Amino acid sequence: MADIDKASFRDIGARLRAHRIGRGLGPEELATRIGISRAALYRAEKGEITKIETLASISRELNVSLPSLLGVGIEYIPNAAAFFERMRQLEEEAEQIIGLFSPISYLVTTREYDEILRAVLPESLSPERQAEAGRILDILAARKRSFSRRKPMLASIISATDIERFLRHGVEGRAGLAPDVLAGRRRAVVGEVRHIIGLLRNPDIGVQLGVSPEPFPSTSFQITRAGGTATLTVSPFRLGHDPNISLGVGFVTSAPEAIELHDGIARALWQGSLRGPAAADHLESLVQRAQEAAGAR
Repeated sequence: MADIDKASFRDIGARLRAHRIGRGLGPEELATRIGISRAALYRAEKGEITKIETLASISRELNVSLPSLLGVGIEYIPNAAAFFERMRQLEEEAEQIIGLFSPISYLVTTREYDEILRAVLPESLSPERQAEAGRILDILAARKRSFSRRKPMLASIISATDIERFLRHGVEGRAGLAPDVLAGRRRAVVGEVRHIIGLLRNPDIGVQLGVSPEPFPSTSFQITRAGGTATLTVSPFRLGHDPNISLGVGFVTSAPEAIELHDGIARALWQGSLRGPAAADHLESLVQRAQEAAGAR
């Protein structure tokens, strides 16, 4: 492993940590399972890896391939906690972020949205999997804190169709919620969309938002750039209305072809997007339409 540079070792450690979190294992439990000290595992997660045998043991215990931990080719991520942790790690280094996430990029949501998710995400899981929601919420909160502190450039494209659906249905993790609960969720969604409208009229420095009337890809993706390196994350996981944090395989890659193709999608959607006051006016019309529909029920 002598030909791997220090930055690559740090990346390996970051992947290791993400997959450990995704499996719901504490560092002491994983260290015990593979027969090393907790201190040795901490060092490995910081990129201080001296033996390929240790990494191989970790990969077997975490049920992730050694090439994935090494970052060879495409890194496949089988659960939402590990996926969002990898996003957090990449955003920690990012100078620029380009995102297409439905219905809106989590990074520009409010604290109230975090409270919505705190109610909604557990609803989408079976009782024996409730701890997963807690891990994901903690990771999401850490992402938002980092973004607020570091303020990388962000270009986020929002689907007008997804916003319309978001306003119409609100957010619910399972069917059969009481009507008053659903009404409260819809009011919360209106508040969140009005927050986006405010950002369109008075944007934060470094934040660019576009509202696309065009059809959106069925999967969300994000491109982060740092130090001349671009990384693509493609997500099957979904927050907001009808969340999915249970099933799917996300992936992370720096393959030039994948970056170029997804960058092309983002550019095409951005060029056709409404921005500034025009985008804000369009979202205002969607809010008004949704409120009129709710009043007619």
